[in-house]
Amino acid sequence: MSAIIDFLNLILWEYVLVYGLLAVGIYFTVRLRLIQFLQFGEMFRVLKGGTSEDAAGISPIQALTVSLASRVGTGNIAGVAVALYLGGPGAIFWMWMVALVGMATAYSESALAQLYKVKNAEGRYRGGPAFYIARGLRAPWAGAAFSVCLILSFGLVFNAVQANSIADAMEGAFGLPKLGVGIFVAILAAVVIFGGIRQIARVAELVVPLMAGAYLLTTLYVLVINWSEIPTVFGSIFAGAFGLQEAAGGVTGGVMAAMMNGVKRGLFSNEAGMGSAPNIAAVATPEPHHPSSQGFVQALGVFIDTIVVCTATALMILLSSALVPGSGLTGAQLTQAALQEHLGSFGSYFIATAIFFFAFTSIIGNYSYAENAMTFLGAGSGIGLFILRSAVLLMVVWGAYETVATVFNAADASMGLMATINLIAIVLLSGTVAKLTSDYFRQRRSGKEPVFQAADYPELAGKIDKAIWTRD
Repeated sequence: MSAIIDFLNLILWEYVLVYGLLAVGIYFTVRLRLIQFLQFGEMFRVLKGGTSEDAAGISPIQALTVSLASRVGTGNIAGVAVALYLGGPGAIFWMWMVALVGMATAYSESALAQLYKVKNAEGRYRGGPAFYIARGLRAPWAGAAFSVCLILSFGLVFNAVQANSIADAMEGAFGLPKLGVGIFVAILAAVVIFGGIRQIARVAELVVPLMAGAYLLTTLYVLVINWSEIPTVFGSIFAGAFGLQEAAGGVTGGVMAAMMNGVKRGLFSNEAGMGSAPNIAAVATPEPHHPSSQGFVQALGVFIDTIVVCTATALMILLSSALVPGSGLTGAQLTQAALQEHLGSFGSYFIATAIFFFAFTSIIGNYSYAENAMTFLGAGSGIGLFILRSAVLLMVVWGAYETVATVFNAADASMGLMATINLIAIVLLSGTVAKLTSDYFRQRRSGKEPVFQAADYPELAGKIDKAIWTRD
């Protein structure tokens, strides 16, 4: 079984997804006329939210913070360090590039999630790739396959991975027992996830800005005390990206190592095209009342995750002397060593604390995606939801003290399959995305607040819930 899983991961992650995610990002960037660059300001305008009294959804800012809770995880601390070690400073440039094209993908999948959303038995908005696959493409079997893959990977196993990162960090910095840490994290997670998605949104809205703010303020301090070295660091990033100098780290070195490691880490971190963030995008009440507005919100999430937070980690490492070729010091330990150089012993405690908050918010964010998938499978309430929540908490405790490579490899394969299904779906539905975008900006140009009118989309009859999109 492990050989089959390893082969599947090789095909998916070395060939299909690395090139597929890039190709789809470029496709939407071109088809939507550089929307993430020319309409960057729109990403902030649509965050005004909170004016609607629609109790069925959450606000746009809450949807953004929940998606960031999932996106901004240990990959922003450990993953960036791995990319630097294997690909050198140039990897960061390619991480930027994949995020910039990925913003168009994130916009597209989240706009579709908004368009095809439904109300569950409690009258709450639910949606995501499973819904636009089943409704938009008339392929409920593919939606079910996507949902199962999402629950297995994001809902269960990846939460065990996040718990393991927390336990390792707490043991290393404070000497705390892993099992005890796992139980504590599970109790804390239970308080949040048993309150449902609205409770998760409220917690994320409070914790994520504080978490990211503290991390960025620390980065700002490091930049100030090393201000004279900043031009050199950026020079090394651009030089490494185009092979103008030997890669600083690197197993193989050179431009290809920088490109492949930057692309892979970038794709893993920002999740654009994976089909994860659209699950929370669908839960939002958009302002303006148009599917495209939530697409802009999630495109901004990709920008914040990679261009802001990942870059912060990279700069703190590159402004230290911790990155040494062939040293074996990589991952979270490399980031920790860099912060110790900048901040002394406090740096070790800071990174451990950052990992705790980054990973914990990922746990609750990932769970919210799984709850949406359960709704699609018809088990989004009652005993089905109780079983999911209990399983998530058990995986958190288990993951804190035990790691089984085959299980985690299986989760990678599961995520690879769901991403492949999602990419095919959004390309097939790209005509709808283009029409939504054109409609949105046509109304903007005429001085109107964009409002979605189902009557303008006769081809969607029977595929979307018109009652959701009817506004007095």
